[in-house]
Amino acid sequence: MKLEDVLSRSQLPALPASAIKLLELSQDPTKGPRDFARPIEADIALMGQVLRFVNSAYFGFSRQISSVEQAISLVGIRPIKNFALWNAVFSLVPSPVFGDFEVKGLWQDSLRRAVFSRHLGKALGLKNFEELFSAALLQDMAIPVLLMAMPDEYDTLFKRTKLENARLSTLERESFGWDHAEAAAALCNTWRLPSDFAKLIGKHTSLDDLVNAGESQLDCACVAVAAMLPSCKCEEWDEQSAFFYSLGRVTSNATVDFARLFKTVDAEFMEFCPLMSLPVPKKNLAMWFREAAAALAR
Repeated sequence: MKLEDVLSRSQLPALPASAIKLLELSQDPTKGPRDFARPIEADIALMGQVLRFVNSAYFGFSRQISSVEQAISLVGIRPIKNFALWNAVFSLVPSPVFGDFEVKGLWQDSLRRAVFSRHLGKALGLKNFEELFSAALLQDMAIPVLLMAMPDEYDTLFKRTKLENARLSTLERESFGWDHAEAAAALCNTWRLPSDFAKLIGKHTSLDDLVNAGESQLDCACVAVAAMLPSCKCEEWDEQSAFFYSLGRVTSNATVDFARLFKTVDAEFMEFCPLMSLPVPKKNLAMWFREAAAALAR
């Protein structure tokens, strides 16, 4: 089954006008904060979300930012544009009724991965660490779309992931010749999102290849490592050993305090959850890290 055929019958809605205008403005280097503020201010809901975002712990300003133009001037066009784009995508992705799958749980996991990717990329000195946040947040956005388009096929795959303790992407490639990462990259192209997103998202299920590629794929590797974090609702972390092994390889040329990294990610994640109307999980990453460290010490 061809991926393009699956997505073509999914009847996906178009991006909101504000998001399309921001993409158009991005192609013109002469445009500044005032130009980017206009389409955001024209969308009252988006404007409120942007201001909450800028005033969150993500940026850590000591004073309240009260206007979109001021926000863009302070933090730059790229972070605000990226936030507006994934906010738009967030509103378009369907919420299918499918077994114990819950789209809110998917966004909860994706948000934690996004915060982790950003801080890992920043610790590694990557210039595009802001893009890592958006890419990791959107990396699984195709899954609800695929569940709607292929319910019977994905019912079988989800059952097999539990019975065989296999990754969904592995079973997708065996069954279809493509996986949800490639589907998400295709959605990026459909919605005319920046090509950088498609690149970062489309490879996140190929961690070994990315790690072996070294610094040339380090940004993609950050997103892929984040994909191996434990689900917020799970009590077991099946990929814990593989995660720490890959994280060690990705950070081999840098000095990263993992305990501090996880603590920072937890704090920022908790700040973000209300912005997206998401619950805070009972078990945070710092707890997982302490358990992993204690196990290694025994």
